[in-house]
Amino acid sequence: MEAYISLYMFLLVCLLLMFGYPVAFTLAGTALAFAAGGILAGNFDAGFLSALPGRMFGTISNTTLIAVPLFILMGVILEKSRVAEELLGTMAKLFGGLRGGLGISVVVVGMLLAASTGIVGATVVTMGLLSLPSMLRTGYSPSLATGTICATGTLGQIIPPSIALVLLGDILSNAYQQAQLKMDIFNPKTVSVGDLFVGALIPGLVLVGMYILYLLVVAALKPDAAPADSGDKVSAGEILRGLLPPMTLILVVLGSILAGAATPTEAAGIGAIGALLLACARGQMDKTRLKEAVVSTMEVTCMVFMILIGAAVFSLVFRGFGGEELIQHFFTDMPGGVTGATLVVMLVIFLLGFILDFIEITFVVVPIVGPILLAMGVDPVWLGIMIALNLQTSFLTPPFGFALFYLRGVAPESLATTAIYRGVIPFIIIQLLVMAVLWNWPGMATWLPSVLKH
Repeated sequence: MEAYISLYMFLLVCLLLMFGYPVAFTLAGTALAFAAGGILAGNFDAGFLSALPGRMFGTISNTTLIAVPLFILMGVILEKSRVAEELLGTMAKLFGGLRGGLGISVVVVGMLLAASTGIVGATVVTMGLLSLPSMLRTGYSPSLATGTICATGTLGQIIPPSIALVLLGDILSNAYQQAQLKMDIFNPKTVSVGDLFVGALIPGLVLVGMYILYLLVVAALKPDAAPADSGDKVSAGEILRGLLPPMTLILVVLGSILAGAATPTEAAGIGAIGALLLACARGQMDKTRLKEAVVSTMEVTCMVFMILIGAAVFSLVFRGFGGEELIQHFFTDMPGGVTGATLVVMLVIFLLGFILDFIEITFVVVPIVGPILLAMGVDPVWLGIMIALNLQTSFLTPPFGFALFYLRGVAPESLATTAIYRGVIPFIIIQLLVMAVLWNWPGMATWLPSVLKH
């Protein structure tokens, strides 16, 4: 009974979150309640909690995490300055004459928006408000339109530079060092957020390419589902004005990381300043908008770091009850070795994606299972990209996928929820295909980082 207290604590947290309680306070409150009960019962060492101040100081002094508010600020400023709206209009005119062209425009703009924000909810809501009315007005099948928007909105999980990869990279870096120390490697190799950014490039672009290919196939087989838009033509000048500024900003941010000229934190600072200058140059950034952007950034950043603190409390108590050893023994004794253990972890993360956001899963689940899998020989970059793709698929899957709820909130009431569910199924299949390819050919994620390191 006592050996499984840590698992009971984890299950109770999941149950409370399903009832809608705040994540950060649920994690910390449940853990402290179990710790108090354990201290009174004599089966929990209060010394574990004394490590909490050191954890908090480590978080405060972690320069990598400074990238989080900076990337959020960059995305919020681009949203407030209506860059995405104008970019979508330009791309729609560019591809509108093709069957499926408007859908392709949504994918391309969504990819760029994902690269600049990295927040699934923000991207799905923005693309839903901007593109869904025009897609339905053009005559697109409701299921194809909603499926395209939901799938495109989740690209923020995998397209760098994304907040999900920043947080995941930081956690995996610590987990990789722990794993190597457990294997008595006292000169451990390192993995960085930049490695994860580079590793995500090929899988992310393959995913975007397969989305576009699917839209072209549907447009060829069912012309009525994805008709051409007989809208205005676009000039080369309009294309440059709409596409060049955001593309330049993203390429500078990502290129500086890939070239090794800047760390992700430094690149995030460049991105935030660049977004502000771009908004000012377009006349879209007055004092009111700037205040809204800063306040919005503060709110999201506070949420992220409160969850991080709550997760730190939870993980300490979880370890204090022997949860880490319990899971390690479970994985070690599992049939199939490292393959079986990795499959189980992926399945658990997929199911948790129905009730937890990527931030909670990154802060709570990855620190527990990451060191164990990495000690079994799993490549950290490959594992990070697989987790990101897995969560992206989970956020799309009916009936609980977060992306479906976000779009449902901004879609017209006349649009049936079943149409949204039907629309995402082909994109889920595409996601699973990419995951299967990555599973069988890990070099898809690990090759580019290894080349750039040498």
